[in-house]
Amino acid sequence: MSESIPVTLLSGSLGAGKTTLLNHLLADAGERDLAVLVNDMGEVNVDAELVAEGSDLDVSGGVTELSNGCICCELQDDLETAVVRLARNREFDHLVVEASGISEPGPVARLFTTESRVAALYEVDALVTVLDTPQFLDAFAGDGGEPERRGEEGDRPLSDLLVGQVELANVVLLNKADRCSDAELDEAEELVGALRPDAETIRTEFSRVDPDRLFDRDLFDVERMRDLPGWKRALEEAETDHEGDGDGHEHGHDDHDGHDHAGHSHPDEVYGVTSFVYRERRPFHPERFAQALRDLPPDVVRSKGTAWIAGNETRVGIGHAGPSIRAEGQGPWIASLPEVERDLYRSNRPDLEWHEEHGDRRTELVFIGTDYDEGALRERLDDALVTDGEWDESDALSDPFPDEQGETTVVREP
Repeated sequence: MSESIPVTLLSGSLGAGKTTLLNHLLADAGERDLAVLVNDMGEVNVDAELVAEGSDLDVSGGVTELSNGCICCELQDDLETAVVRLARNREFDHLVVEASGISEPGPVARLFTTESRVAALYEVDALVTVLDTPQFLDAFAGDGGEPERRGEEGDRPLSDLLVGQVELANVVLLNKADRCSDAELDEAEELVGALRPDAETIRTEFSRVDPDRLFDRDLFDVERMRDLPGWKRALEEAETDHEGDGDGHEHGHDDHDGHDHAGHSHPDEVYGVTSFVYRERRPFHPERFAQALRDLPPDVVRSKGTAWIAGNETRVGIGHAGPSIRAEGQGPWIASLPEVERDLYRSNRPDLEWHEEHGDRRTELVFIGTDYDEGALRERLDDALVTDGEWDESDALSDPFPDEQGETTVVREP
């Protein structure tokens, strides 16, 4: 290949708006042909499905998904394989890599800049960090809030992760600017400037930004990055990876190429962040489910996925970040469509999981947080499911959730 493929690395905190940004960029890419690699924490890559639904791409085509880990550590090999495969089958002119909300950008960027088969094919154009600006301000407000939230003893606060994501960024989006005053936004810009003096800041609402401000910027300078604290950590970790007795097992975690990535601690171990998936083939009672969402404990910082609501033939997408919870109609359940249309959809999606009685109707929600009681949360969600009697009368239930595609309902205000 005669020229390198430009890469935009996208990082940001849980629920900051990375996937929303990605869908905006895909919808407004102009003449650019984008390929997307989406990494999500947990075994279900909800973000990849949301990106595919919001664009002409699909998970088997233009969207590559990496799940059940983070690309800054245990999925490094998968990331390398994926981007090399994309380059080999190149039908695009720009790659966007969206890291999970707990991924550190340094080790990911290092893959594209060190001597490797990946670096020979790609060139990093810019590192972009999306901030949930109110959360960012709370984390550094000095009032004993977010920085003090920890998991097991010895875990670092999530604010440390925010620092790492900002101090390596070329462009920082101050997202959710509509929830901040001008003075707060000025303060956020000053904080970003203190962490990364030459980073460009852009104030955004719902992650809307002109793609020209993110693509083809040529902002990444590996030599300047080497002097930054976050980059130094990544390089130090890279050196640690290759120390030891030479058998590739000193740190207890080696990959298929013989490289040990355990010098970089997994973010779930460092920050005390864990996740679990709630799946159910019985629908939720709409009002009890809405209340269960409103009562989510503060230690659950992010939840997302699709919910089956009794009496509602629309797939309801749940998006929860911090205090905000929204529900969006994502279109009808395939099982609810007329037989001819239903069969056509199924023939085009041979991997679609299908239940003999309920079809594709089901709930699949991912919950991410620190130091929460998973058992108690599962029990609360189970209690929100309909009883047999309620299921039979589900059409009569009052439903606060959207029942049309594109319709949005605020379940809990910030």
